[in-house]
Order: sequence, then C-alpha cells, then structure tokens
Amino acid sequence: MILIADSGSTKAEWIILPDEGNSETVFTSGINPFYQDPRQIVLQLQHEFTPVQKKFDAIYFYGAGCINHDKEEIVREALLQVFEATEIFIGSDLLAAARSLCQDQPGIACILGTGSNSCYYNGHEIIDHVSPLGFILGDEGSGAVLGKKLLSDILKNQLPPNLIHDFYESYKTTTAEILENVYKQPFPSRYLAGYTIFLSKNIHIPEIENIVIAGFQDFIRRNLKQYPKVNLLPVHFTGSIAFHFESQLRKVLEEQKLILGKIEQAPMSGLISYHQRKSKI
Repeated sequence: MILIADSGSTKAEWIILPDEGNSETVFTSGINPFYQDPRQIVLQLQHEFTPVQKKFDAIYFYGAGCINHDKEEIVREALLQVFEATEIFIGSDLLAAARSLCQDQPGIACILGTGSNSCYYNGHEIIDHVSPLGFILGDEGSGAVLGKKLLSDILKNQLPPNLIHDFYESYKTTTAEILENVYKQPFPSRYLAGYTIFLSKNIHIPEIENIVIAGFQDFIRRNLKQYPKVNLLPVHFTGSIAFHFESQLRKVLEEQKLILGKIEQAPMSGLISYHQRKSKI
C-alpha cells in the first residue's frame, strides 16, 4: 500500500493506493516547509488527515517549497511522526509535474498555475531548470502575472471603457482596495491570480486575449527557449492556467513551432500511473 501526496501552499491532495481494491482520496490544507516547521505540519496532519490507515509500504510526497535537502527533511521529519512507512520520498512540485507528464520519456515539463515553472526532464530526473523567480521578477504566463497585467491595464485605463466598467461592476472594488491587497496583505500572488476568472470570461475580447497570449509568449521566450532541445521534445503542461487557456496556449506553441504534448489540470492522475507502474517493475 502506498500514499501519494501532491501539495501546494494552499491545498494538498493525498491518494491511498491499496494493493487491491479502490483508492481513497483525502484533501488537507497545503504543506510548505518554507512557512512551516515539523511541529506545525504534524499538528495539521493529525487534525486533518482523517483515514485510520497510517501504515504504508511507501510514501511519495511532492510539494511546493521542497527544493533542497533542508526543506525536504522538514517534511520527512513530520511525516515520520504521523505515518509508519518503509520508504519516504520527498520531491518538488516540479518533479511531480515531470513524472506525471513525461513518465519515463524525455520532455519539457511546465507548470502554469498561480505561479509558473519549467524543466528539461530526461525520463529519469530533472537535468535543466530555469528559475521562475516569483511573480515580481518572473513567473511569466502564470495566473499571478496575468492578473497583475490585467489590474495594471485597468488602473491605467489601457482597456476599453466598457470593459473597465464591467470589471468594477463585477468586483465592487476600488483602486485603494486593490493596492492594499497587492502591497500590504499576505499572499498577493494568490490575490492577483484570482482575477484570471475575469480574463477567462472575457477571452473573446481581443484586448483580453492579447494579455494571455503575451504572457505565454513571454513564458516561452524567457524560459523554454533556454533549453537546448526544446524544439525536438514534446512540451507538456499542468496547472489551471494551462488548462483553462488551452486554446491560446496551443496558438502560441504553434507560432513558436514547438511540439505540444499533454495539457493536464493537475498532476495526480499521472503520478498514480507513474508509481503504479514502478511498483510492478
């Protein structure tokens, strides 16, 4: 019996895969070792992880913030206090994307969600990676950056007046409130990404579609074009932005003469396939 976890900072999805019978899905709050120590993670799991089953042959935990040995050990220490397992593997959310999308084949794996990320995966491990840098310096094509561009264009009157009117009618917000949330409140990237709903609802308007297309063009130019084999390998995507703006993403990839692979909303189904196959080898 194995346990697979895919965790962001906000939400974590856990899948219990028994040797026989049906799987069980559990959702908890997200786990991020950048913001939590082992004690906090333990208390959270003891409160939120409801299944009685706590003994596993292996646990595979993929999460935001698991980017080096020290951060991985924070999560490992916590899991060892909550679960009993012969093997515990800790990996990044980018490795989860690569294994889910590419399985055992070489490819370019990308995340386009609240943030963005990418890597060259050789079928076994990540061997090249362009740092995303976060939504202030990077994260091109992400929900946070697309939302930031939308708000900037709204506040600086760069969009048609009727569209600006519709925005304020939809959100009942003010310039002061927007600036407060962006510059003074926690999790500004999450706040900015929330406005991609407005982009999606108005994607038929050229000015709105151009925001999305320009974001994807930046993502390709500033990230994917740095991988030497990007024109020879399939480019795969996971994340809500890639999923909901698939049409625009396909258009930009075709313009750039890149080979489109999979577009998935989330990596879990691919991770299940990956680990089930590995467990049978």
